[in-house]
Amino acid sequence: MTDIRQKKETVKMHLKDLRQNLKKMHLEVTEELILPQPDDIKKLMSKMDTLLNIIESN
Repeated sequence: MTDIRQKKETVKMHLKDLRQNLKKMHLEVTEELILPQPDDIKKLMSKMDTLLNIIESN
């Protein structure tokens, strides 16, 4: 049971972090008309891959 709760908390933490990063990126694009740097996009993709690995692991 503890492992499931820990996994759930880890997923929530990753989702929260991703959401903040995407929200910031969205504001930069829509309000400041600044395109994201390729490295920033690669970091977000890496974070999403990490989250997917956590979710898929059993």
